[in-house]
Amino acid sequence: MKLLKTSIAFAISSALLIGCSSDTDYVQPEEVKIATYNLSFDRATFQDLVTEMQIEPSAQAVLVSDYLNNTISAADKETAAKVIQIRNVAAVIQKNRPDVLMMAEFNNDGTGTNKSALEGLQKNYLSVAQSLDGAGGEANLEPISYPYFESYATNTGLLNEFGFDLDNDGNPGTLPGDAWGFGLYHGQYAFALMSKYEIDTANTRTFQKFKWKDLEGSTIPTITVCDDPSKFPTGMTCGDEWYTAQEWSEVRLSSKNHVDAPILIPTKNGTETVHLLMSHPTPPAFDVGKNIEQNAAEVDFWYQYIQNKSYIYDDSGKTGGLEQGKHFVMMGDQNLDPVDGDGISSVMQSLHNDSLVNQKVTNGSLYPTSYGAAEHAVDNSLPHPQPNRITSTFGLAVDYALPSATLNIVDSGVYWSASYEEGRKLFNDSRIGDYGNGKDVSSDHRMIWVKADFSN
Repeated sequence: MKLLKTSIAFAISSALLIGCSSDTDYVQPEEVKIATYNLSFDRATFQDLVTEMQIEPSAQAVLVSDYLNNTISAADKETAAKVIQIRNVAAVIQKNRPDVLMMAEFNNDGTGTNKSALEGLQKNYLSVAQSLDGAGGEANLEPISYPYFESYATNTGLLNEFGFDLDNDGNPGTLPGDAWGFGLYHGQYAFALMSKYEIDTANTRTFQKFKWKDLEGSTIPTITVCDDPSKFPTGMTCGDEWYTAQEWSEVRLSSKNHVDAPILIPTKNGTETVHLLMSHPTPPAFDVGKNIEQNAAEVDFWYQYIQNKSYIYDDSGKTGGLEQGKHFVMMGDQNLDPVDGDGISSVMQSLHNDSLVNQKVTNGSLYPTSYGAAEHAVDNSLPHPQPNRITSTFGLAVDYALPSATLNIVDSGVYWSASYEEGRKLFNDSRIGDYGNGKDVSSDHRMIWVKADFSN
C-alpha cells in the first residue's frame, strides 16, 4: 500500500528536517509509544559504522541501484549491503514511529562520547523518506526526527585491568574473552537511546561497574553444561567454579551496561517521568555454564532494582534501587525467554509475574505479538509454545519493553510482517545478501513496543 503524503505531512516532514521547536513539538501527548529494537549493526570497528552512517542519500541511492542491478563493484558490494540494511532498519522505525527507542547493537567508541554514528543515522537515514517496500522501493514513508539521543559506555571489549584470564583459555589479558564484556573492541554491541522527549541526563544512573558478587543471592558460576567435556577449558571439570576467588571479587555483572535513563514527558497534568531501564545481557550460550548464570543475574538485577533494594550502588556511588510507585519500562534484548530456550527462564517468569510490572502486558491481553512471528514458527518448525510472541529469527522471545503497573498501557505489538502483510521485504527479500532474511535484510530481531496513555 502506498502511503500518500498530504501537504500537511510535507510541512511536518520539512519541519522535522529543519529542526525542532521546544514551544510546539511533542507538547502534551496523550499517548507515548516506547520501543526496543536490536538493530544488529554489528561491524568490525566503530569507524565502519560511522562511515556507513555518513554516506549521503544520493550516494546511497547509487549503491543500492548498482547492487540490485548486479553492476556493483566488488569493492563496494559490502558497503551497499550495509546501506540497504540501515535503510530497511530506518524504514522499520519510520513505519512504527516510536516516540522513544532503545537501540541494541549500535556500536560506539566504548565510552558513548562520540555520537557521530547516531548523528549520521538521524541526518542521512531517519530524516530521509525510506520505503516500506524494501531496497529500491518508492520513498513512501515519512521522515522522523529525534531531537534527544544518548549513547552509553559499555563493558564489551573493555579489557579487565587486572590481567585476569576470564575465559580460562590460557591466554590472559586478550580480547575478546578477557574483556569485562565479550567484544573484539571497546564499544562493540553497545546500545543507544533516541527520544522525542528530553532525556534527564543529570539523573541518569549507570551500573557499568557494579560487581556480580554484590548482587543479592549470587555465587561463583560453575561448569554446569557437562554433556561434552571436550568443551571444558584445559584442566577444568564438571562442577568447577569458573572464576578464582580473586577474579570473583572484581568481575562486573553487566556484559554491556545497566542504565536507568529517565525521560521527561510534558502532559496536561504536568511532567511525567518514565525510567527506562536498559540493558543487553550476554546470551545464555556459547560456553559451559557461566553465560547461563550471568544472563540470569543481569536480568535479575532489574528485578531487584524495581524492588528498591538498598544494597544496589551505581557508578557515581549512589545507593538504592528505584523508588516504589515510579513509572518504568524495562527495555532491551534480554536474551532470555520466559518459557523456552537455554536460559534460566524462571528468572524472567518471576519478573513477568511481579505485581510491580503491568500484568496486562506480561500475562494478559496486551502481551506483544505478531502474525509474522507465528508464520515464521510454522515455516521453520519451531517448537516455541507461544509462537506469536517470538521476537527473533532464531525462534525465541528475547526482546522486551516491560512497563510498570503504574503506566496505563493501551496497546502493544511486535513489528514483524507476515507474507500477506505490507512491509514484508523489510524482513524477507531474496535479492539481498546471502540468505535474504535476518541481518542480511534488516535484523534478526524485531521491534517490540508498548503504548502508554497519559491523557488522564
